[in-house]
Amino acid sequence: MRKLDVSRIGTLIDLAVEEDFGNGDPTSQITIGEDVNTKTYIITREEIVVCGMSVVAEILKRYDERLKLKVLIGDGKHANVANRIAVIEGPLRAMLSAERVVLNFLQRLCGISTMTWKYVSAIRGTKAKIYDTRKTTPGWRMLEKYAVVCGGGYNHRMHLGDGVMIKDNHVAEMGTKLQSKLNKMVKDAKAFKSVKFISVEVDHVDHQLNRVLKVEGIDVILLDNMGQWQLKHAVEMRNEMCGKKPLLEATGNVNLNSVLQIARCGVDRISVGAITHSATAVDIGLDRD
Repeated sequence: MRKLDVSRIGTLIDLAVEEDFGNGDPTSQITIGEDVNTKTYIITREEIVVCGMSVVAEILKRYDERLKLKVLIGDGKHANVANRIAVIEGPLRAMLSAERVVLNFLQRLCGISTMTWKYVSAIRGTKAKIYDTRKTTPGWRMLEKYAVVCGGGYNHRMHLGDGVMIKDNHVAEMGTKLQSKLNKMVKDAKAFKSVKFISVEVDHVDHQLNRVLKVEGIDVILLDNMGQWQLKHAVEMRNEMCGKKPLLEATGNVNLNSVLQIARCGVDRISVGAITHSATAVDIGLDRD
């Protein structure tokens, strides 16, 4: 699993600290002595996949350089109810001031990694992989996509420039000249150095997919809002015409109740917007002995 580059989220952390701590913390100042040092534990109150430990360390530095984080259960690892996932040592006053911002980041990120893990677990035993989308919280994309990876999922485009995605509305405008126009678009797309893949979305197997499969250079075909029989038909058509490439990705109306049936149709990838835009924050607390 790749390491999170926390230097790229410094502005986001600064905004969060300013939002919460902009006028200081008079409660902690009048109740906690300046010289009081202690340790507190970050504890899970439900089963989770951990994500965001390096973010926590960066947040603590903003409050007091003497606050030290010792990770007990790292990113991408599972934690059960009442597990201690980290310990914070240092000045209690600064520790309590940082608590809310620490938990806000941690609960959100662990919520995404845990939700992703549920989808990944649901399709275990199939060849399909779970992918995220660009349906992310503004400013949080790098963090949320990192959380998806912690949960066992894979990242789609980080930016628009990472890949060419010709959607169904684009395809519909091509009419009877679909193949010739796609051929030119694929060649044009390869001229962009940032483009890592080329994908085309179709919403009908017999009227579109058979023609798109004849175009060389396409990496992924998105099968939009298709039922199980259509997905199976698409897989059979791809296998018969092209073998195992391009990859087929099911997208649209995917949930935990339907994802296994979709995976069993033989698709290679399943993109799920819900793992980022609808993930619920998990319950994590900061407790002293």
